[in-house]
Amino acid sequence: MKSLNLLLLGGTGLVGSEVLKSLIFYPRISKTIVWVRNATLKPTQGPIQLETVTWESFSTGKVVFPTNIDAVICCLGTTIKKAGSQEKFKEVDYDYPLLAAKKAKEAGVKAFMIVTAMGSDANSMVFYNRVKGEIERELAALEFPYLGIFRPSLLLGERQEVRMGERLGEAVSALIPFGLFGLNRYKPIHADFVARSMLKTVLAKEDQFVKNAVSITEIIENDEMLRLGKDI
Repeated sequence: MKSLNLLLLGGTGLVGSEVLKSLIFYPRISKTIVWVRNATLKPTQGPIQLETVTWESFSTGKVVFPTNIDAVICCLGTTIKKAGSQEKFKEVDYDYPLLAAKKAKEAGVKAFMIVTAMGSDANSMVFYNRVKGEIERELAALEFPYLGIFRPSLLLGERQEVRMGERLGEAVSALIPFGLFGLNRYKPIHADFVARSMLKTVLAKEDQFVKNAVSITEIIENDEMLRLGKDI
């Protein structure tokens, strides 16, 4: 099997940073280019190439999409509170991923993988869920040979900022026996499980997208990520 070259977007975030940590366990991934806004990220494991890229420079054509990329792993995401407004939130969670996906398709990238959220629905009355659903819909319309949509429940892990709502949700969920009631779809999930699920999936689906087969869109729900991410 051939080795794969990846482009990682959102490498400083919760899931993206776990992708970087996990790369060492997947030697078939020969190179991973990571776009960062500044050079503060200092990965210590795996064949990782950092490139300082702003979305402004990319959208205006000052930065071109890298060559010889087999798959994009998109872990971009923020919150309305952190972004400052719904408009800024949509810019990060919708505009940036869609721009990257369009440029990736033009460059001949065969696979695009993105973290959205459980409950994503383009017709939702909830703004957050609606935006997540809208980006899923637009990515599917691009018809990549393989599109992987990962919908985690509440994400757990060490963030740079404290989110009190998530801390409360984590504490409450610890009291609920999800497995006993068959509710693993809703069980909070550690970011490293999501990261490993994405890496395992891109390697497992290689034959489909390398051969440029009929476009496939696959939704990987929370319970499946709990299974996939259990082991290295």
